[in-house]
Amino acid sequence: MFQLHPQLAEDTFLIMTLPLSKVLLMNDSRFPWIILVPEKPDLVDLHDLKHDDYNTLTREIRGASKAMAALFKADKMNVATLGNMVPQLHIHIIARYRNDAAWPAPIWGKGKAEPYEASAAEARIRDIRAALESL
Repeated sequence: MFQLHPQLAEDTFLIMTLPLSKVLLMNDSRFPWIILVPEKPDLVDLHDLKHDDYNTLTREIRGASKAMAALFKADKMNVATLGNMVPQLHIHIIARYRNDAAWPAPIWGKGKAEPYEASAAEARIRDIRAALESL
């Protein structure tokens, strides 16, 4: 049975559910940052997915990346599956800018997360949901 890893549950807000994945907003207002988590139990790496689920996830990543790039007018999209701290398979999709807090380096380990205020999180969730639903 699928259960969201406790660290992901603590660090994110639910945006919506796609055919395979939960879409989560990372609670760090410095970066437009979502996370896709396939709702299948016991997944650690991409190769753990069944063939059809892998194809579905690839479509979801592509769609979410395109939606985020358009919505936030990003200079570059970062897509990553690290899992070094949280072993559950999850995909980071982050809109990056040449003038953001970590550019050009990866965002991990750069500064301290700046949590969203409640109204800002609600607005960000609403905007991302609308962008994903329009695909």
